Amino acid sequence: MAMIQVDEARDIILSKIEPKGLEKVFIEEALGRVLAEDIIAGLNNPPMDNSAMDGYAVIAADIQSATPDNPVKLEVVDHVPAGSVAGVTLKNNQAIRIMTGGPIPPGSDAVLMQEDTDKNGGGILAKDKAEVGENIRLAGEDVKEGEVVIKKGVAITPAHIGMMAVVGRSSIYVGQRPTVAILSTGDEIVELDGTPTGPCIYNSNGYMLSAQIRSAGGIPCYMGVARDDEKDLMEKFDWALKCDIVVSSGGVSVGDYDLVKSTLDKLGNDMMFWKVAMKPGKPLAFGKIGEVPIFGLPGNPVSSFVSFEQFARPAIKKMMGARDIMLRTVQATLTRTVHKKTGRLHFMSAVISWDGNETTVAPAEEQGSGVLKSAVNANGLLVFPLEKDELKSGEQVTVQLLDV
Repeated sequence: MAMIQVDEARDIILSKIEPKGLEKVFIEEALGRVLAEDIIAGLNNPPMDNSAMDGYAVIAADIQSATPDNPVKLEVVDHVPAGSVAGVTLKNNQAIRIMTGGPIPPGSDAVLMQEDTDKNGGGILAKDKAEVGENIRLAGEDVKEGEVVIKKGVAITPAHIGMMAVVGRSSIYVGQRPTVAILSTGDEIVELDGTPTGPCIYNSNGYMLSAQIRSAGGIPCYMGVARDDEKDLMEKFDWALKCDIVVSSGGVSVGDYDLVKSTLDKLGNDMMFWKVAMKPGKPLAFGKIGEVPIFGLPGNPVSSFVSFEQFARPAIKKMMGARDIMLRTVQATLTRTVHKKTGRLHFMSAVISWDGNETTVAPAEEQGSGVLKSAVNANGLLVFPLEKDELKSGEQVTVQLLDV
């Protein structure tokens, strides 16, 4: 099976992913979930014109001549806290004490700040003028009845939850989260409570992938380590296929003990590709067994990390019904010249910095499929186009943001 390009591989994957169903949740439980319905305001917010601050509702024309040296005397005839309404209609040379959020009394057309007044017996001295509409928040200024305030497909943020509460929604429909099985393979892999000896290493990929799945919105289901033995692999994959998606790491290269391919073939796998023209992460498999998508990621940790971000993350997000499924990108100024061979798209661990209006990106000095330290210190992936062999210092480049 020939090596394919990154965009082609991603298109194939996403064409095979279908959104899961919906579920209803209380908004207190909705943070990070994908909204599955438009949120429409059933009323104006604010519901009526109200005061933007503590002060006095006035008739603007009454105080046009007011200055600190020549204040205008006004009679205070009522008091309106938030949540109540005035009991009188304002007349000339009168004022009504009003608190922030209090409805604007009939007859008034401005609010004079408390700081621009002095008390004067049962009234006040206005020490400054006010324009018509000053310090008044109009009905529907924030939200108008019938307005779509949040569109479906977004990942819900605290501000979204606040807006849902503004329009009186206590529960909403969201996309169901897919369950994602994680299976590490290899005789050299040791669980964290074990003791690695000789060439053995801890199962870092299993836990890293679990965190990546959770950050993408999926529900990780850790399946442990499968040995380089077809029987063990068959048993582990059989359990993993009870999930919505399967993500394995290791065993997809061309070594004598890379048995994932033959195991998946025996399970009836419809394999669509095995190699992608990228670095790190060339040995990458994708297929389906029945309705379950299978991602065979490379065993090297950086390769596994990058491959997940390019392919598995957008698949998980699409399954949840998300509108924006790809990593966000920015344009940045490269801080040093980098080189590579042409023919493969490279993703380089990098640090993005923002200084005023300038965005710069510094690629990690040490890049490699096994150098996880470079990814630990990175907040972005520099995208090095496959047709180029050099990116020069000072050049504008594309960087993916690792906002996990």
